[in-house]
Amino acid sequence: MTPTKQNENSTDQKFAHVMRREIYEQPVAIARTVEKHLNNDVIFPGALQPIESALLRFEKLIIAASGSSRHAGLAGEIMIEDLSGVAVDVEYASEYSYRSTHAAVDPIVMVITQSGETADTTAAQREALTRGVKTIAISNMPDTTIVREAGAALITGAGPELSVPATKSFTTQLTILYLMALFLARKRGRMTSEVTRSYLQRLEQLPAAVEKNLAAWDASGEEFASVHFKAEKFLYLGRGVHYAIAREGALKLKEISYAHAEGYPAGELKHGPNALVDEKLPVVVLATRDQHDPDSLLRYRRTLDVMKEVRSRRGPLVTVASEGDTEVAAIADQVFYVPAAPELLLPIVEVIPLQLFAYHVAVKKGYDVDHPRNLVKAVVTE
Repeated sequence: MTPTKQNENSTDQKFAHVMRREIYEQPVAIARTVEKHLNNDVIFPGALQPIESALLRFEKLIIAASGSSRHAGLAGEIMIEDLSGVAVDVEYASEYSYRSTHAAVDPIVMVITQSGETADTTAAQREALTRGVKTIAISNMPDTTIVREAGAALITGAGPELSVPATKSFTTQLTILYLMALFLARKRGRMTSEVTRSYLQRLEQLPAAVEKNLAAWDASGEEFASVHFKAEKFLYLGRGVHYAIAREGALKLKEISYAHAEGYPAGELKHGPNALVDEKLPVVVLATRDQHDPDSLLRYRRTLDVMKEVRSRRGPLVTVASEGDTEVAAIADQVFYVPAAPELLLPIVEVIPLQLFAYHVAVKKGYDVDHPRNLVKAVVTE
C-alpha cells in the first residue's frame, strides 16, 4: 500500500485546521524521508562524506535541540545506543553553550531543528564549531542558517510545516535518527548487512501502516477527547524509548489546549507524581510492546503494574497499545491501538494518536490549534 499524497499547499474541506492536515501528511513525509536517505540499502549516500574522518574516530554523540526536536533526540539516544553502541548525551540547546567542556571526549555534535533557524540551536552549533567539533544538522528546511554552517546536513522529507505544533517534522526527525542508528551500527560492525536490510524493510513498511490506521486514530481521538477535554491537568507515562513520546504527547497537549501536562518515566510514578492521581487526573500511558523483544516485554509487564496502580486510585486511563492486546483493554478506560512494529520503531507510530488526542481536546475547548497563544513556529531569538 502506497501512502496517498495530500494537498500540501492549502487546507481543504476535509481538514478544518492545518495541524490536522499535517498529521495526515505523515505517511508521505516519512516515506519521502526514507527515500531521500536510502539508495540500494546504502544509508545517507554521500550526505556525511564531509565529516567522514570524524565518523571514524569520534567517541560520543552529543545531541542539542529544543522542544519537540529535543524529544526526538531523547528517542534517538536510545535508538543509537541500543543498535550501534555509540554513547549519546542529549542537551537542551539553550544550555549547551554554557557547558564548560566536553569532559575529555572526542564528540560529534548533532543539532536538530524544524526550522533551521532556531536561535538556541544555532548558538549551540556555533559553540561546537568554536571548540573544533564536527557537526551534523537535522532540519526540515535545506536553505537555512544551521544547514549552511553544519559540517553535514540531513534534511527530512516533511517539507514546510505551517502549523505551530510539530507533527510531521517530529516523526521525520525520528525517521532520520533511526536511520542514523542503523548507519552507525553498520559502520561500527555491530550489524550485518542482512540484519540491517531486515530493519530497513520494517521501516519502509511503516508509512502504509500509519496511513491505514489514521482514520481510526482520528475517530478514537475525538471520542476520547470528548470524555477528557474539561480536565485541567494530565500525566503522561512511558518506559525506555517511550518516555520520549510521553514527553512529546504532554507537550502537544500543553501547547494547544493550555491544560497542564507532564511526561514522566512510568517507574517514577511512585516517586512523587502518585500524589496527584485521582479521578480528575487523566493518565496517558504508552503501553506498546514488541513481541519479539524480551526487554520490551519486560518493560510492558512493568507498565501494566503501573496502570493497575493508577486504576486502584481511580485515575482515568488513556493508553496506546499494540493491536490485539487484551490485557491493556482490561485495565484502561480508552485504548488507541497501533500496528505491530519493532521496539525502536514504535515511537514513530505511537506518537500520532497522541497528536490527534491533543488536537481534539484543544478543538473541543474552542482554541486555535494552528496558532497557540504566546508561541511562534521558529524561535529566532534567545
